[in-house]
Amino acid sequence: MKFKAVLLLAFAVFVLSENTYADSERLAPLAEIAVNSSETESAEAVRKLRASGPEGLNALFDTYTADIDQFRKNGTMSAKWQKIAAAIDAVAMQKDAYASGLYWYTDLDEAKKAAGTAGKPILTLRLLGNLNEEFSCANSRLFRSLLYANGDVSKYLRDNYILHWKSVRPAPRITIDFGDGRKIERTVTGNSIHYVLDDDGRIIEALPGLYSPKAFMIYLTQARQVKDAIDGKDRRQQDIALMRYRKLSFDRIKARRDVTVKRANVTLTEPSAARVSGLSVDALLAAPVATTKMAITDEVSLLRVYDRFYSFEPNIDFSEWQKLADIYSPSPALDEASTAMIRQQTAKTGLSDAEFQRMFAKLRNFIGLDTTRNDFLYHTRLYEWLNRDPTADLETLNGRVYAEIFKTPDSDKWLGLYSTDVYTALDGNGLTK
Repeated sequence: MKFKAVLLLAFAVFVLSENTYADSERLAPLAEIAVNSSETESAEAVRKLRASGPEGLNALFDTYTADIDQFRKNGTMSAKWQKIAAAIDAVAMQKDAYASGLYWYTDLDEAKKAAGTAGKPILTLRLLGNLNEEFSCANSRLFRSLLYANGDVSKYLRDNYILHWKSVRPAPRITIDFGDGRKIERTVTGNSIHYVLDDDGRIIEALPGLYSPKAFMIYLTQARQVKDAIDGKDRRQQDIALMRYRKLSFDRIKARRDVTVKRANVTLTEPSAARVSGLSVDALLAAPVATTKMAITDEVSLLRVYDRFYSFEPNIDFSEWQKLADIYSPSPALDEASTAMIRQQTAKTGLSDAEFQRMFAKLRNFIGLDTTRNDFLYHTRLYEWLNRDPTADLETLNGRVYAEIFKTPDSDKWLGLYSTDVYTALDGNGLTK
């Protein structure tokens, strides 16, 4: 009783205090209350920890280090652990944040303030669903286990970025009920994208979909270096510097892509639109060079890029994509932290070790394919859009990404999952509005 009274006294002090941004040591009493007190008291402690920013999350990690380490080793879901995990997730605003230790803002203006104070860029995630919920879209769930849980990635993000996420729309879910108590729940469709911003909200980089941890780290590191390089320059100098960076990154991707296509012996078939207009494959691929040669006096025009590789996608089959990925992003490595998290998430399925290894190999192959496709098809396209409009508004660009790249425009409220010309023999055609 005496211990609880001390905790409650400390809690009252924090409730009355205006200084929410304290260090983790001063926040330790709140971390204790968040897990060990009544529901009402715990909820208020969690709220105060959340308002304290990353230090609030650090207080939970410092207080429950032994419990977190124990769960990482054995995955036992004790009643105490469930309270600890719930508190960590609520403060971090990320599901399974025990594995990442990352604090996420959900208000972009607050993230900009924090970025300005810390002198860091912002990594903002746009996703379907919410990052702090189990059933966010598939991309974001993979980010949590493969990227944010990765030891090197999570440390780099904590040290170098302010993190923010925003939901574009709810993630559609499907439940298959077998009628005997067994159910399978999944999300269907949905993609995510990371943007790197400076503290004014200017777009530095855009990373569509899932990347391998290695590729993700390369782009994060480059973007941080660019942000540091443009600090203190005037607006026009910053815009041109960002265009130069994206032009260089575009050229690197394109050069590696050209080499990969040649080594994989993949034939690029002319799309019908190109045949109609009289363009050849070589003409399409050479367009960036031709464009820059035409504008030798305009620095901004010189930094614009042009790419239509995505036009060939319909004629590249899966086996050819596999050949390309085997060269461009072969068998991406996953670290021990990510592997342990995957093992814990799949433990209840009863997989044998052999079955787990087959699933794991398939997952790594999938990551390589996604990394390759995202760079070849979408990343270069985003560089093109950004360098044609260096002052692009984030929300406008994101709307275009979801409409033209992810093929899920706001105008389609069913996300392509319902077609008016299909009869289902169900009342209301199976729709509930």
